[in-house]
Parts: sequence; structure tokens; C-alpha cells
Amino acid sequence: MTEASEAAAQATPGSAAGDQPMHDVVVVGAGAVGLLLACLLARRGLRAVVLERRHAPDPAATPSRAIGIHPPGLRALAAAGVGDEVRRRAVVIRDGRVTCDGRTLGRLKFPRSGQVHSLPQREVEALLEERLDEARTVSLHRGVEVTGVTDRGTHLVVHAMDDGSPLHLAARYAVGADGIRSGIRSLIGADWTPRRGRASYVMCDTRDDTGAPETALLHFESAGVVESFPMPGGRRRWVARVRREPAVLDAAAVATMVEARTGSTFDTDAATAPTAFEAAQHVAHPMATGRVALVGDAAHEISPIGGQGMNLGWSDAVHLDRELAAALAAAAPIDVFAAYDRSRRAAALRATRQAAFNMRMGAPATGLRLRTRNAAVRVLGLPGLRGVLGRAFTMQWL
Repeated sequence: MTEASEAAAQATPGSAAGDQPMHDVVVVGAGAVGLLLACLLARRGLRAVVLERRHAPDPAATPSRAIGIHPPGLRALAAAGVGDEVRRRAVVIRDGRVTCDGRTLGRLKFPRSGQVHSLPQREVEALLEERLDEARTVSLHRGVEVTGVTDRGTHLVVHAMDDGSPLHLAARYAVGADGIRSGIRSLIGADWTPRRGRASYVMCDTRDDTGAPETALLHFESAGVVESFPMPGGRRRWVARVRREPAVLDAAAVATMVEARTGSTFDTDAATAPTAFEAAQHVAHPMATGRVALVGDAAHEISPIGGQGMNLGWSDAVHLDRELAAALAAAAPIDVFAAYDRSRRAAALRATRQAAFNMRMGAPATGLRLRTRNAAVRVLGLPGLRGVLGRAFTMQWL
């Protein structure tokens, strides 16, 4: 029997709350958002457990998903106790430049308080997990798949399989941080409502030969946008919009696409294996019910174009941490998440609208549409509007 099983052996569905080990919170999912929430709960001294289906983190060989850490996300990481280390390891993106056919359409310089930091998601998750290892009241258990949640009125019982052994954990509250295909979202019967914005992209990381190690480069070309962002270690991420996933996807294919659209090249020998993905958008309704709440990708799927999803999830965690602390301190009624549901759904809807706008701006365009788009970019780059654009780009509205 594992440590998690031993801790929960008495927590059977029929046990009285006073006779079983009672957790304050069970967090389902040990991704970037679930780990950050767990670190916040640990700082409050709350008793929590994180259950993760995977036996190990994603291997380092796979391309990291998100890299952009916006100011609200950095504040959340600081609250979790890893902000200084993130700053030390990350590359600062100080400005951005938009071009088309080799001509600059606009520039944007971020103020010191609004700079974006670039650090691969897997490195951030490793820092959060290291921080969690030091916690006395919160533990992480891998290889555990949640199969059900029973509401006992005064508490929940979370049912799971721990490497083939049944596991039952009692908790005051549960949080689904288990990603886009969230099982917790299904268990609480939340709708997964599609939102506008869908497009396909290819992505590749390689050595940065642009000569702009602190600049985000956006090429709004007629065949579709090509974006590139600095990464730690002298690396750069390239992302290109495509009509459909290429039949042959390798670094050479992405490099050929980038060169055809922008005239820039990159070293394919130094590149990671590229990936293709479809950006889609959904928002859960509700994001909380009874004693169960959703955070991060379990609550909302946001297009990664613009780097909003992970940061929005961290903001969810900060808000939910406060709600949980207040509920546990005051023995609040089980509808304590009503305000969280309203505020985070509103934030997610704002994020989907901004992401949909970003995707429209990066769509293939020719003729009048291309000229109109380029004119709009020039207008947005005027001094009077740069501040508004900068706040939107760096998610200061969170």
C-alpha cells in the first residue's frame, strides 16, 4: 500500500468525518496551475494533497508548451515562493516589433513593471514541485487517477485508483486542475462551451540567430503570421500559422516556411523536433459547483497565441486560494465559490475575446484585407495607443 493509500485507508465513503483523516483541499492535477495552487495552500498551512495521473513529469525532451510569463503570472509565482528564482532563470522580453514584407509596422517597448519573462513551462513546474517538496502540510502523489467525487454534505470523498488500488480521500473542498480534458469537469456536469477562435500552428525551438535576444518578433505576412520569442540559453521559439498540419513535419519544413514568409532562417541542426497544434477556445459553465471548483485549463481553454492560458490559470489559483482560506476559516456554506465562478468566467471570456482578436490579426490576408490590417497595426503602434496595447498584451487587465 502506498503512502497515499495508507493516509486514506480510513477515509471510506461510509466513515464519519470525525473518524477519518480530513484534508482541507484535494487538488486534482499537478500541472503548472495545480502545483502553484498547492504551494499557495501550503504557505497558509492548510492540509492538502495533490493527485496526479502521470507517474512522472513530461520528459525534458518534449517541447515545452508555454514560455511567456506576464506580470500577473509573475506576481502569482512570487506569492508561491518561486518568483525570485523564475526571474533569475528567465529571459526578459523588453520589447516587440511587428513587420510585414520586411517593413516595420510598429514597435512596442514594455515598461519595467510590464515586461514579459520567458521560461519554459516544464522548468516552472519543476521549481513549483521543488517548493512543494519542502511543504509540511501538502503532499503530491503521482500515479493516482480520480474516478469520482461524493458529496457528504459536510465534506467530500474523492475516489481514485492508486496504481490499481482503490483510494478514498476525505476533504472539505476539491479543485479540478486536470487540464483541457478534465475528468473533474465531467464529474460535476459542467458544460464545455465553445468560443470564437480556432486556428492551426506549427512550433519549433532553435538557436537564436536573430540578433534580437530580448525582442518578440511578429511577422504579419500574407500567408499567415510567424512569431518568434526569445528563450533562456540563447534559444528562440518560432510559431507559424498554417492552413493545416503539413504532411511532413520536421525542422527543415518549418525553417523553409519561415524563410519563405519572412526571409529569416534558423539552424535546423540546433532545433527541437517541431510540433503541430490546433488552437481552440472553450469556457466551462459553471466553473464551480458545491464544494468543487475548476482552475486553469480545466476551467477554460484559451488559444496560446498571446500567451494567456497559463497566466490566466495562475490568476485563477490566486483567487481560489483566497476563497478557500476564507471558507475554511469561517466554515462558510458550500456555495462559497459563487463569486469565484462569476469573476473567473468573466476573466476567461475577456481572454477568449483577446485571443480571438490575436488569431484574426495573424490570419492569412491579401489585397485590401492585408492593407487594412497593416494600417490597423500602424495605428495601434502610435504613441497614444501603445500604453493600451501594452497593457492588453501583458495581461494587466487580470
